[in-house]
Amino acid sequence: MSDRDESPEARRGPPPPRVQLARAKVNLALHVTGQRADGYHLIDSLVVFPAIGDVLLLEPADQLDLAIEGPFAGELKGEDPASNLVLRAVRALALRLETAEPAYHLRLTKRLPVASGIGGGSADAAAALRLMAQHSGTPVPDAMLAEIAASLGADVPVCLSQSASRMRGIGEELLPLPKLPQLGLVLVNPRQKVATPDVFKALTRRDNAALPDIPDGFADAAALLEYLNNARNDLEAPAISICPAIGEVLTILKADPRISLARMSGSGATCFALCAATEVQGLVSDLSRKHPGWWVAGSPTLQA
Repeated sequence: MSDRDESPEARRGPPPPRVQLARAKVNLALHVTGQRADGYHLIDSLVVFPAIGDVLLLEPADQLDLAIEGPFAGELKGEDPASNLVLRAVRALALRLETAEPAYHLRLTKRLPVASGIGGGSADAAAALRLMAQHSGTPVPDAMLAEIAASLGADVPVCLSQSASRMRGIGEELLPLPKLPQLGLVLVNPRQKVATPDVFKALTRRDNAALPDIPDGFADAAALLEYLNNARNDLEAPAISICPAIGEVLTILKADPRISLARMSGSGATCFALCAATEVQGLVSDLSRKHPGWWVAGSPTLQA
């Protein structure tokens, strides 16, 4: 007689997780390469997902609802619940699966600044899609999730995968990056919002060159840094013209000898600094102490 548990519950395996980390999307480089007739801008960008993000928790309930807590919850106060990307993602998946609206209580701990160039809302929507797919009770094709993600916003598809990627087009073309070397990453936001449409409007050129050819691999951190030094963020200058605090953050980061590269992410105002993994904790501590008005977070890896 076997001691192995042969119950239906055991055969089904452990229950799906009820928590998702909605990782920040960090643009290590972002080139604006054109603009479509419908107004959407074309980009060529390298994106990574460090272990820094919001947290989405799912609990059974009588009906679908969403509670938002955490240090940046107040910035979403007054938002129309129907417009929240998390609830839109849940309802969009239920519609595609032709099922009733799921009865869950969702709790979002908002740890990323809002409207900050690191895809917080998109990451939250993607986390909701992953959770709902795991708890749907039926297999959900990856293609269906990708279509729903694209309908919710340009950054949601890459946030769905949370994989280091090259983004092209308006964000719909995703190519995996080669394995990235060990580097630490520190995020800094001066707690100022920058509206993405305003930044694109301030662009003086929209037909810039694409990223340099990406090698099959990066031998070490120095090789990745050399590549990134030959790239840029085309939105950085227009964002600084709107929000000078971004320039002040970058000046301070670039002056620190522990930092190998500092640049703005997305359309701002969050900036990132690349450094040795062993320097992350010290940088976060020093920047937080010297600039208590800033939001600062760090990760010992670019892609956790």
